[in-house]
Amino acid sequence: MGKGIFVTGTDTEIGKTCCSLGLMVCLQQAGYQVAAMKPVASGCTQTYYGLCNEDALLLGQYASFLLTYPQINPYGLALPIAPHIAAEIQGIEIQPTVIKDHFDALAREFDAVVVEGIGGWAVPINTNQTMADVAVLLRLPVVLVVGIRLGCLNHALLTAAAIQHTNLPLLGWIANQISPNLDWAQENIQALCERLPAPLLGTIPYLSPPTPEVIAGFLDINPYVRL
Repeated sequence: MGKGIFVTGTDTEIGKTCCSLGLMVCLQQAGYQVAAMKPVASGCTQTYYGLCNEDALLLGQYASFLLTYPQINPYGLALPIAPHIAAEIQGIEIQPTVIKDHFDALAREFDAVVVEGIGGWAVPINTNQTMADVAVLLRLPVVLVVGIRLGCLNHALLTAAAIQHTNLPLLGWIANQISPNLDWAQENIQALCERLPAPLLGTIPYLSPPTPEVIAGFLDINPYVRL
């Protein structure tokens, strides 16, 4: 397996970046030098340095050493739409081998690289490949972020089954309470504990704002991470 963790989610906007930052803090607290990647990001903003994504910039801020933006996000896309469509509009073909080269360079310099996917597990990145193909190429264990909301049981179980189909290890899952007023949240989390084939790494309550250090306090990854 590769040196790091691949963070995926049950959907978009369910807290993958917040949980990735929390995982980075946990690894640093365990003594690891940690880098981060968001290989593909849509909805980037034009800046002095080129197209930049807010989530990718946050990941870079929490790296153990200074990273350049292209190291974190080799494929930055302007439109906030599905990445394969945004890339086609920009005249770009997203290539997993390019992402692998960026990852390998970071893995030579850091103890661990936290790689955050885009959208859900099977989001297309080009005509034939998805983010799942990127995870397989990087050979990373997977952490699944489950946004606790209506429909999360189906999304979580289907995503876990798809991850298992790749033969990548599902390191664990995080229950992220993205709504302050969801009825039966604990019952949903318990149902997933009984059905998902991986340990619950932590339950993140609804936080405003969700700071990485606070999120890390709700996570326990030490029994499961072997880099």
